[in-house]
Amino acid sequence: MHPLRALVLSLLLASLTLFVQPDTARAYPFWAQQVAPETPREATGKIVCANCHLAEQSIQLEVPQAVFPDTVFKAAVKVPYKKGTLELAGDGSQVPLQVGAVLMLPEGFHLAPEDRIPEDLREEMEGTYYSTYNTDSDNVIIVGPLPGDEHQELVFPVLSPDPAQQSSIHFGKYAVHGGGNRGRGQLYPTGERSNNGPWMADVTGEVTGVDANEDGSQVVHVATDGDTVVDTVIPVGLEVIVAPGETVAAGSPLTNDPNQGGFGQMDTEIVLQSPWRIWGMLGFFALILATQIFFVLKKRQVERVQAAGQL
Repeated sequence: MHPLRALVLSLLLASLTLFVQPDTARAYPFWAQQVAPETPREATGKIVCANCHLAEQSIQLEVPQAVFPDTVFKAAVKVPYKKGTLELAGDGSQVPLQVGAVLMLPEGFHLAPEDRIPEDLREEMEGTYYSTYNTDSDNVIIVGPLPGDEHQELVFPVLSPDPAQQSSIHFGKYAVHGGGNRGRGQLYPTGERSNNGPWMADVTGEVTGVDANEDGSQVVHVATDGDTVVDTVIPVGLEVIVAPGETVAAGSPLTNDPNQGGFGQMDTEIVLQSPWRIWGMLGFFALILATQIFFVLKKRQVERVQAAGQL
């Protein structure tokens, strides 16, 4: 496909995703790819998803301690939360949480080919769809959004590289980074606030009234010193927790906090192990064991000879 045509199609797809499914798309790796197209991990170690998902919730990143070359293994990102939890959608309705994850593997590691995935691993992957972060980074894999109640453990089938086939790959220890999210974010990449977070007062003053709009949103009127009245528009779905006559401080919440989710990240390590090193180590242990056994036998033989000489 011509590069210009590919670019136009990509922009068209991005635009359709924004306007047809804004809440789902803005919550997951789609936006991370737009904001940080090269890598989702900043120089500080923070994964860019945390820029929009301000709430934190822990995840679990599980990979084997060591793997052999050219081997398919399972990596998993667990995003636990209480099943049945509902969150606030963009239109103010209550909807189930969705989950997503990003797995940053070492260079050379990538998704296993379909024909090499074991049957038991296929069953764990059922209903999960994978994509690479960009065309140049097949070692960075993203998943989601998926229904959270059904996918609290996101499984990745990974193929390890073979140093014998790739000169740039070496045996040793490598870092693995993972991030997982449940629920919508509190900010959009444009910097605008979503309705999935508390709405704060812009100024200090007295609440003079709360009015409802036809679209379901509300307006809180706050009178500051003097005759100035500052209006704060509360998005649909949020519950106003202040009443006329109350005094509020700038930065204090005017609404409840509807967020039920959060983003978390975790780092771990994996060793690309040479089978010959394992065999060598086992051979060394066997040699030491045999030496110790022969030493004990020889010692007992000497003791018997000495005992016979004393008779």
